[in-house]
Order: sequence, then structure tokens, then C-alpha cells
Amino acid sequence: MSINERVELGVFFHMLYELNKGLRNLSLFTAPKKNINAIIEQLTKCNYEFIVEELKSDYANIFFGSRESVAVIRAFNKKSLKDFSPEEDFILGVLLGYNKEQQCKRFLSIKGREVI
Repeated sequence: MSINERVELGVFFHMLYELNKGLRNLSLFTAPKKNINAIIEQLTKCNYEFIVEELKSDYANIFFGSRESVAVIRAFNKKSLKDFSPEEDFILGVLLGYNKEQQCKRFLSIKGREVI
């Protein structure tokens, strides 16, 4: 296993740690497709829900976390992040634990609105 692969899997295991400790309810990890089976095996073992979004490159996005959080992403019924509406993008950012003020600014920017 290369150093780069170890670092990538280290990030994945840190995300699992944060889920296990309750620091977040949802994570998004982009991984090489060759690592997907090992990641799915670990998520299944940990009893986390997940969604795999295949990308055009040799990578895939994996959303994983609590049943409720993953159910929200499933409810969007989108095949790709690029298809998310501004509202869905905002919700995703909040669920992923991104800075809420920055998410508000991002949402307003996407909608072409300014803070009054």
C-alpha cells in the first residue's frame, strides 16, 4: 500500500472516529474506486448507512453516517452533487458540519442575493 493510500484511508478512519464520538452525523469521503469495497466493508461492519456516487474519474463519493442523515441525501433523489439545488446544497453543508455562516454566504451567493 502506498503512502498516499495510507493517508487516504487514515482520513476515512478519522471520519469514522468522529461519527462514533458523535462529533458529526454525516461524512462525505472521495476515494479511489479500487478502495470502495474495503470502505463499504468497514461501513457495513460499523453499521453505518451509506451512498456511493460513482464519478467519471477513477474516484467515487461516499456519503455515510446516521440513518436519518443519509435518508435526507437519498430523499434529494439526485445522482450527482452537481445536480443539487441551492437549498439541497445548503442542507448538505449543514449536515456535513460545515461552518453555518459560510454556508449561508454560499447559499446567498448561489442565489445571487446579498445580505440586507
